[in-house]
Amino acid sequence: MRLFILILCLFDAYIAAAQVGLPSVRVPLPGAGLPSLPRTDLPVESNLDAEFRGTDLRGLRTLQIRTLLRAHGDVIETDPHGNPIVRGEVLAVAPSAAALQAAAAAGVSIVRESTLDALELRVVVFRVSSSTARSLARLQAMDPNGIYDFNHIYIESGSITTNAVDSQAPGGDEGTGAAAVARTARIGLIDDGVDPAHEALSGLTLHQHGCSGRIVPQEHGTAVASLMVGRAPTFHGAAPGSELYAADVYCGLATGGAADAVAQAFSWLVQEKVPVLNVSLVGPPNRVLEGVVKRVIAGGHIVVAAVGNDGPAAPPLYPAAWPGVVGVTAVDARRRVLVDAERGPQVKFAAPGAQMAAARSPSGYTLVRGTSFAAPIVAGLLALNLPAPDKAAADRAVMTLAQQAVHLGSPAPDPVYGFGLVGEALRLQPVLTTLRAD
Repeated sequence: MRLFILILCLFDAYIAAAQVGLPSVRVPLPGAGLPSLPRTDLPVESNLDAEFRGTDLRGLRTLQIRTLLRAHGDVIETDPHGNPIVRGEVLAVAPSAAALQAAAAAGVSIVRESTLDALELRVVVFRVSSSTARSLARLQAMDPNGIYDFNHIYIESGSITTNAVDSQAPGGDEGTGAAAVARTARIGLIDDGVDPAHEALSGLTLHQHGCSGRIVPQEHGTAVASLMVGRAPTFHGAAPGSELYAADVYCGLATGGAADAVAQAFSWLVQEKVPVLNVSLVGPPNRVLEGVVKRVIAGGHIVVAAVGNDGPAAPPLYPAAWPGVVGVTAVDARRRVLVDAERGPQVKFAAPGAQMAAARSPSGYTLVRGTSFAAPIVAGLLALNLPAPDKAAADRAVMTLAQQAVHLGSPAPDPVYGFGLVGEALRLQPVLTTLRAD
């Protein structure tokens, strides 16, 4: 008995010592006017993530690529590293007249070209009839100083459950939704289609681009948009009621998400002078798209991007890993980084990305998981402090948010959490009451 008491005392002493050594944590500043809901709205241990148990987001992108290849192998193939590309297409930035003549002599034709006036760039898409990889190498060899690359396809960086609720959570009212936030902003989104009829987005000022004027609503784009600007009785985004500029780079096409479409989307948003642009898409480095992003950032815009879910040991994904981009990782309800999330210097912020609700097209709300859904929260918060593109003001907006972040890792910036956690209140939505019960 005495031995048992001695062991118990030693255990208590160990726990007390460990608690003394815990780092102090600053509570994040809530967004202006955002409701502070009690932590009991979402227990640390809950069944909210039940549908994701057994889901390996690290394999999701690989599965998506395999599915694309099986279904659309006639128009999609992979580059030498296994990344999806548009079959038989090579991108070039403003090739010279001599380069165009050499390409024509080699049997390469121009399938389309885009003049990105806002970025002062011209992107040419070549059609090649032989191996895409060999044709790319040949074009580059004929024009050593030119910029050529594959037309890579960029893929969404998150998962949506099959579970959803169509009715609003009990007890919600317009005051608990984000309508209480007075400030609004102008925010850009590069994704798939946004559903303007969803209750969280209806009534907002929404500008849509792409798809030849057609609206092709999709679940991913709708969910991401809702987390940025959504406003409903039981749900709100980071910058509720803000003006949204949404560029659909998929349009329901097999080759949706191609690099040249993403480049055109960036150009449109720059032309519209949208200060903060969110990209919840991931893919490999691409020389043409890298040049586009570099010009966007130099023009005083903030580019926010999901770091991806390929796992902590995976190579970095883009655009999040390009210099100047605000890369965002995701955490769960315990403030733990998702096991699927990428790590590295590209991580600038962490935001909720699991056990969280988002709008689901055509109606209702659902649970989401992945860095795709953390990025729009950071984008919305940044947009509230950047009314117009301005490089110095953009840098100040990022540092202001960094000062408000809850530091979770080693001295900032940390390769896991960046400057820390922001937007935690966005996880605590009244609609979660119904989702949890369901």
